[in-house]
Amino acid sequence: MHPAFSVIFFTVSSGAGYGLLAALGLLQVLDLLPADLWFRLGALGLALAAITAGLLSSTFHLGHPERAWRAFSQWRSSWLSREGVAAVVTYGPAVLLAAAWLWPDRFGAWGDAAGWAAMAMAVVTVYCTAMIYRSLTTIHQWANGWTVPGYLVFGLATGLIWLHAVMALFGAARPVVAGAAMAALGAAALVKLAYWRFIDTTHHPSTPESATGLGDIGKVELFEGPHTATNYLLQEMGFRVGRKHARKLRQIALAGGFFGAIAAAALSTQASGAAAGGSAFVAAVLASGGAVIERWLFFAEAKHVVTLYYGAERV
Repeated sequence: MHPAFSVIFFTVSSGAGYGLLAALGLLQVLDLLPADLWFRLGALGLALAAITAGLLSSTFHLGHPERAWRAFSQWRSSWLSREGVAAVVTYGPAVLLAAAWLWPDRFGAWGDAAGWAAMAMAVVTVYCTAMIYRSLTTIHQWANGWTVPGYLVFGLATGLIWLHAVMALFGAARPVVAGAAMAALGAAALVKLAYWRFIDTTHHPSTPESATGLGDIGKVELFEGPHTATNYLLQEMGFRVGRKHARKLRQIALAGGFFGAIAAAALSTQASGAAAGGSAFVAAVLASGGAVIERWLFFAEAKHVVTLYYGAERV
């Protein structure tokens, strides 16, 4: 599939934002958040900014962005619509969480409830995003059991590593958050390795023979392309990335986005002051960069079954 930048930015940015929001909600419930109000508002503001920027960027991939609001009406059957509804609902507990911090005498009693709700809705929204792709049975690289876990663990990992960075920059780092961030990055690396192994060793059950219904006659081969020039199908659903190029990008994502980020986060726990904050920030940037590469590959390596009519032997 064509790896549109708007969709890559949307899934990476909103995923990190929801991961950060879920982590803030959990720490609120566990009473592990630093007492500094500016830290709390800064971290929550970063989460909502990442979420909002991601959601807005997703509309740029639509043919008519001004009609995006219509997607909300199809929540009974569309995962895209469910994602939109869940995304809007999530703002409610996030705002209530901010109110509980700003006016504890008036809204403080709602803090834990807002934390639980924010965490739950963040997970639900990322799940809906993942299911947009998981439900497309025509794309083998998406319609498998690794897509949903991948989206969830990447959102959690990038959210936690940014939370650790903000904490370190405010001089309020928590070892438990740093440890959780490194563990989540390690889990994301394992999930991604399993996913890459899956798409490298399995294929969609459809073949040119089954797609054309001519399998009883013999092997089907393309005699001549159906078009003399490229078209929408080939641009959007026939994108090709070289195997060597994909392998190199995978290695870069693993080395920098996972292991490099883990090393920088670990270094930040052994440092203090500006060095700790700087290392934690580098870890967050590396993790986000790795997520961008991973997400580019997620789209670029996906093959739609329609390409079987254009000469592809397997997808």
